[in-house]
Amino acid sequence: MLNISGIHEGYVLDHIQAGMSMKVYDYLKLSELEGCTIAIIMNAKSNKMGHKDIIKIECPLGSIDLDILGYIDHNITVDVISHDQIISKEKLSLPREIKNVIRCKNPRCITSIEQELDQVFVLTDPEHEVYRCKYCEEAYSGK
Repeated sequence: MLNISGIHEGYVLDHIQAGMSMKVYDYLKLSELEGCTIAIIMNAKSNKMGHKDIIKIECPLGSIDLDILGYIDHNITVDVISHDQIISKEKLSLPREIKNVIRCKNPRCITSIEQELDQVFVLTDPEHEVYRCKYCEEAYSGK
């Protein structure tokens, strides 16, 4: 039997689509969190989804960007843990703006020339999950 202990402070990301946990790991830049413990459970059985992935992150609260999670999949469940207790369940939604998550593909965009400029995208079509570059209006959809 697989046993992964509880966490004192951090996050439990549940109901991740099966096979998507490594993409979530990369988007959240979890490899850059120093001194944090991360457990990834892949293809766990789920009554609701059939199979799902789960990520447990023991880290100081505020260490991860929930807007990025909303962009990846706003159906992910986020449990916020403090002192070994769930203190809140965060409801995710598509963020109105994302910064430094995706890169503009337009070679003439100022972000291609000015390397230190933040890559900022604004949600322009929530129904189809379309984001546009803040600087050149280049459309980006798909994750």
